Amino acid sequence: MRKVFIIAEAGVNHNGSLKTAKKMVDAAAKAGCDAVKFQTFRAESLACAHAPKAAYQKRSTGRSGSQRDMLKKLELDDKAHKVLKRHCAKRGIEFISTPYDKESVSFLCRLGVKTIKIPSGEITNYPYLREIGGSGKRVILSTGMSGMGEVRQAVSVLAASGTKRGRITVMQCNSEYPTPFRDANILAMLTLKKALNLDAGYSDHTPGIEAPIAAAALGATVIEKHFTLDRKMKGPDHKASLEPGELAAMVRAVRNIEKALGDGVKKPSPSESGNKVIVRKSIVAARRIARGESFCPENLAVKRPGNGISPMEWERVIGRKAKRSFKRDELIKL
Repeated sequence: MRKVFIIAEAGVNHNGSLKTAKKMVDAAAKAGCDAVKFQTFRAESLACAHAPKAAYQKRSTGRSGSQRDMLKKLELDDKAHKVLKRHCAKRGIEFISTPYDKESVSFLCRLGVKTIKIPSGEITNYPYLREIGGSGKRVILSTGMSGMGEVRQAVSVLAASGTKRGRITVMQCNSEYPTPFRDANILAMLTLKKALNLDAGYSDHTPGIEAPIAAAALGATVIEKHFTLDRKMKGPDHKASLEPGELAAMVRAVRNIEKALGDGVKKPSPSESGNKVIVRKSIVAARRIARGESFCPENLAVKRPGNGISPMEWERVIGRKAKRSFKRDELIKL
């Protein structure tokens, strides 16, 4: 069974602080995640001056100010990215970031990232997709707010631009923060996998850890989950994020699910094999049986332990003559 690749989505929950971002790397590594993901953008390139905030952003950061004003406070500069990538290397966790424009894609490639994550909002950004497709990087594509036709188009652009399909993972995602459980639609992950013949994963914005665990049980190859050092911090995404202890619990649960899924071959496991003789049954004497007496349903019984003749041999035993006498409950031997 292939190991699920777990991404701790730091996003902008560092609130623009490199010190906080480094602490988030530490927390993600301690939780056992495979990667920690940030966001690479410049507010001026990402949003127009008049772009409104999303409803969830208004709830978290207030109604005043534009989306650009909010984003400006959440930027990490080039130097911070370099520091974070080095810090990730020290902590043994992969550094990933989501670029939001072609310039950010180029910067991350120069930085030497292995993986580029495409957010749901960029799935219709043709020039951007083409830039990423030609980067040679592993690509993880979130599909929130998208229908199957849009996902197919995005994958086609990536593939036509040079990304091998085997290096693309599509992620079922819902882009509301937090996502109501009724809208998570985790089964769409399987639809994406079958329809596109690609690896599929799940990017989660629901409260708690149940949905990622379910996705792991359904065969997700990648799981992504927002986290924060403290849900009480100010910022747009903190309230829809796990705290470090919850993130660690999610990772433990996913790793246990990986083990529990097994290889699909129906066979006795090593842990249960020793119980076979204890809980299975054998053919035994129901009463004293004299030598030469014929075995019949009246003088035979089926009882534990299972180290004698199997009850599946019942018809073969019935009618045979006892070669010696047997006491009650003694295992029958032919």
